[in-house]
Formats: sequence, C-alpha cells, structure tokens
Amino acid sequence: MFNRVNWKKAFIQAAAVGLIFCLGLALVVGGFVLVNYDHLGRLMRVVYLIDTQYLNGTSRAGLVDGAIDGMVGSLDPYSSFQDAEENKVLMNSIQGTFGGIGVHLSTADPEKLVVMRPIKGSPAERAGLEAGDIITKIDETDVSTISQDEAVAILRGEPGSKVTVKIYRPKTKTEFTVSLIRDYINVPTVEGISLPERSDIGLIDISSFNINTGDELEKVLREMDLTKYKGLIIDLRYNYGGEVNAAIKVASFLVPEGSIVHIVNRNGVVDTKESTAEYIDMPIVILTNEYTASAAEIVSGAVKDYGSGTLVGTKTYGKGVVQTVFTLDGNTSVKLTTDKYLTPKKNDINKLGIKPDVEVELKEGEKPTILPTEPVFDSQLSKAVEVLLQKIQ
Repeated sequence: MFNRVNWKKAFIQAAAVGLIFCLGLALVVGGFVLVNYDHLGRLMRVVYLIDTQYLNGTSRAGLVDGAIDGMVGSLDPYSSFQDAEENKVLMNSIQGTFGGIGVHLSTADPEKLVVMRPIKGSPAERAGLEAGDIITKIDETDVSTISQDEAVAILRGEPGSKVTVKIYRPKTKTEFTVSLIRDYINVPTVEGISLPERSDIGLIDISSFNINTGDELEKVLREMDLTKYKGLIIDLRYNYGGEVNAAIKVASFLVPEGSIVHIVNRNGVVDTKESTAEYIDMPIVILTNEYTASAAEIVSGAVKDYGSGTLVGTKTYGKGVVQTVFTLDGNTSVKLTTDKYLTPKKNDINKLGIKPDVEVELKEGEKPTILPTEPVFDSQLSKAVEVLLQKIQ
C-alpha cells in the first residue's frame, strides 16, 4: 500500500543529505551543481523551506536519519534503516531472546503483519491468537502507516508493560482487540515429537531461523533418537525464514553431501555453500505453505532438487533474495538486499515460489495443527502422513 504521508516525510528529510552533497560538489567541481540543478537543487530548496517555514522545527540529526530511512526504504520491500531501538529489536531477533507478546510474524508480505503462530506459553497464546491472524493496529498506531520493522519494535518492549493489538481473523472474517502484558520471550525455533498414535513417525517443527536453529535441530535429532523412527515430517509452514547459515546447516541434515545453495552478488559472482552436517538419510516429508519464505525456501528448494524428500502443502512465498545488516555507528544499522540465491539446480525462485510435489490446501476455516498432541490432524498434515506411510511401507 502506498503511504503518502510517510513518503512525503522521507522525501523532505532526504533534502538534508542532498544539501550536504550539493555543497560538497560545489566546493570540489563547481559547476556540477548547476548541471544537476533539477535533481539536487530542489532538495536544497526543500531544506531551505524546512529551515525557514516548518512550524515545529527539527534537528539536523533527525533530518539525516530520515534521509537514510527514505533512501533505503525506497529500494525494495526488504531493505530498511534501523534506528537505535529498531536495531536492538533486530539484533535480539537474530539472537533469539527478547521482550514482547510472543508471536512468530511473517515479514514476507510487506503490506501485512501476519501471525504465523503464537509461541507456546506466551502472552499471545494465552490471549488466543492463532496462525493466520493479521495485526492491523498496535495501541493507537495503524500498522498500514508504518514499516514492518517499526511495527515489530512497537510490539516488543519491557516485560510487564502493556500493549493493545487489533486483530483481523480472515478465516472467520472477524475483528477483535486484545490487551497483552509483554513478557520475556525465549524463542525455541525447533521442536520435535512423536506423531500422536504413530510412534514410528517423528514430527519436527521449525518455526524460524536464527543463529541457533541449526544447533537446535542437531540437538532435537539427537534427543529424539532417530533409530526409533521410520520417517520424519518437517513442518516449515508459517516459517518466514531468517539466518542463512542456519538454513544451510538444517538443509545439510536433509540432503546428501553437496551444494545447498548458490548465493549470487550484484556482480554475478557465485558463492556456492556446501553441506555442513551429516545427512540423516531416511524418508522425509516437508510441509510448506504460502508463508514458507526466504531461508525456509533454501531448505525446501534443496530437498526438492535432490529428491531427498517430498514437499506437501501449497506453493511457498517466493523470497529468493538475501539481506545483509550493516552497522552504522554501533546503535543504528541498515539492512540491504545484497544477493539473490539459487537452489542447488540453480533455479531462481524469487517471486515464483516453490511448488510442492503434492499440493493440498487447508479447508476453509481449518486451523493448522502444529505439533498436535491428539491424533487429529489438519488436511496438509494428514496428507503428509499418508505420503510418508507410502514411503516406509
């Protein structure tokens, strides 16, 4: 959605950088500013108007931060500027511990803030939030008027503090508001169980990818004792992705030795990432849906290319680009799209997604069963069990 107010703010604030740039050029190459007057001169005029006409006044530091925000935000939906608070949130997310309401959020669609699932025992789970819920308002802020990074920063905060969220639930077409008390959130990204009433089938849910996810999977596989199982179902539904190296290690358990992903930079230089773990070599089914994105697609794409498992569900989101975080001054950072990635067979899935081998959608209004404790499964998980049984019988 085009946000006129934010775009206007970003453009005006970008004038500060334009003025500095123009003055620098004037000192170095003189007439160059005159040649580019239409491009840079209008930025100088806007800065002059802000300095002489703007009602409330503003700091030069604020203008520069706004200029950076406007420039980076205009590049693509995934590049962004993080101020000190947003940068703290981002770093905590990568590390896996923070204060907040306890939801995994999909950032794949830049126009929506979709709840992929509440974290077990979190304020969000206790309040009844479900996978697929869309957060439309946080306290008095309409989510459509701010970036996703800003929305996440507002949701997170000091444990014990209160936040109110407005929810739209697509499956029932209803809206409601809940008040939540933030808590300490320690996010386990990998959980494994035996499938209810099928002790010979293991079910592993990977909710996102942070720096610990590969090690978490290794630990879960060891604790589950794979010798007890005839096959595994890996649930990557509602997994928006995250840390690339973690995805490489996860995929390494699921495919034979070889390339996992090809990362291509702006100059076309290819960096091929090889397997970093021991292949578990057993029948595998991967569950995907339209919220399976980014690093989760690295795993899905590798499994599909090698044929080491069967993908069941719906087509993945299609985010085949990689972001790199660059620290600016210790407190702020920019996240830039710096590379694209290709599957082992060099398929580019950006904006295309990965089509599952067996396509099945949830029924209208059907709630996904993530790590179920009872032998009642949603349509996609039921199909995954059926496919896996065909493999092991």
